[in-house]
Amino acid sequence: MNLRHLVVITAFAWVAATAAAAELTVFAAASLSDALKELTPVYAKATGDTLRFNFGASGALVRQIKEGAPADVIISADELRVDQLEKAGLLLAGTRRTILANQLAVVVAGEGGAPVAGLADLAKPEVRRIAIGEPATVPVGTYAREHLQKLGLWAQVIDKCVPLDNVRAVLAAVEAGNADAGIVYQTDALISKKVRIALLVPQAEGPRITYPVAVLRDAKAPEAAKAFAVFLSGPAAQAVFVKFGFLPAP
Repeated sequence: MNLRHLVVITAFAWVAATAAAAELTVFAAASLSDALKELTPVYAKATGDTLRFNFGASGALVRQIKEGAPADVIISADELRVDQLEKAGLLLAGTRRTILANQLAVVVAGEGGAPVAGLADLAKPEVRRIAIGEPATVPVGTYAREHLQKLGLWAQVIDKCVPLDNVRAVLAAVEAGNADAGIVYQTDALISKKVRIALLVPQAEGPRITYPVAVLRDAKAPEAAKAFAVFLSGPAAQAVFVKFGFLPAP
């Protein structure tokens, strides 16, 4: 084989590889943003596929998909929102799997934060404003409300609660001093140097917080989307998630 033939074959191989590469649109819970951004170049190098993310509250993402927003993959911070897509017939059958878990944390300012040692302390007058996710659309807010209701504390704190668009907005409110306390996930609390974790809600006592992934029925690159969903359960991805404080799926 002469040099000219080798160059032509190499060029065709490069074109074929480029043509096979896919661009995936991934709708993902805001709490996953740091971990998924770290995984993006790793996945691109391994597969040639490009990942494009839309981060937000899981409820808002599901609403966008129901309204026709193009997406290949959904990664939610709760099972309920993916249940809604499944019941609407919007998932590709057999692609749903649970990949991660998390737990609730109460955060206060890193310096001079509110005196919170237990959830009952949120009802004390020293805690005037509590940032939470909007319970109707933001899973962390739904989890927080349900857990406080279970403990009989919701009625005592509801008037102090400031509902926000996603878990990162809750964290930002505490960082900026606009709330005395906030209820977030452990993973969000760990990324901030401006807050401290006042308490963690143990998995055994708190709500069951899991993250399902699924491929959308109308995915433009279904095989690539299925491969990405499988990758998220694999050792390389799971190691990155653990680094950011996520827990293994039950």
